[in-house]
Amino acid sequence: MKLRLRVWRQKNAGAPGAMATYEVDGITQDMSFLEMLDTLNEELILRGEDPVAFDHDCREGICGACSLVINGDAHGPERTTTCQLHMRSFRDGDTIDIEPWRASAFPVVKDLVVDRSAFDRIIQAGGYISVPTGSAPEAHATPVPKADADSAFEHAECIGCGACVAACPNGSAMLFTSAKINHLNVLPQGAPERETRVLDMVAAMDDEGFGGCTLTGECATACPKGIPLPSIAAMNREWLRATRKAGR
Repeated sequence: MKLRLRVWRQKNAGAPGAMATYEVDGITQDMSFLEMLDTLNEELILRGEDPVAFDHDCREGICGACSLVINGDAHGPERTTTCQLHMRSFRDGDTIDIEPWRASAFPVVKDLVVDRSAFDRIIQAGGYISVPTGSAPEAHATPVPKADADSAFEHAECIGCGACVAACPNGSAMLFTSAKINHLNVLPQGAPERETRVLDMVAAMDDEGFGGCTLTGECATACPKGIPLPSIAAMNREWLRATRKAGR
């Protein structure tokens, strides 16, 4: 396939950015989107030009490092991570627009790379869970209902890629934050810090400058791991309960 790429180029956070146009040829349908970008960068390096900077790590849809807005959609036309998006989703002669996540809380570092450390600070605000030290506890010592275990696993699938923020018209991080809160709060091991966790993490999210949630649902649609929209409502109930208990 021969493709026309319009790629966001920006030297650093303080420099102005603009879309640059490139032509790439010899792209096969079995290539991943990142492999296509690798091909572009090889050509740029051979021409003595600066390669396009973009985030990636495992390239297996696990780590959440890859983060691109492709033709206006977070991670592209398929509900998957950018690294698992393959070029068979495009046609020969297509023009593809490639941009970084767009959110004030995710400042551009260079080209397609953004700083997502705001997510790390939200997680850090949640603190730890109280667990006794020593040998592993007996598996049946703390019974967990099947529904709670399933809910915890569902929310723990969040890889922190930031697609929810990029897709949200408000730049809200409510889906991410709710996933991180709910996957601990539904388990008995997370019960001791249940109230402080939700209050501190929501406060940290607000401090980072993310937008408010108006339940448009774009976040859940873009999430490559399928974190459900009702997760936000569950977090809101937890927050209200903790606020009343704390007398705020």
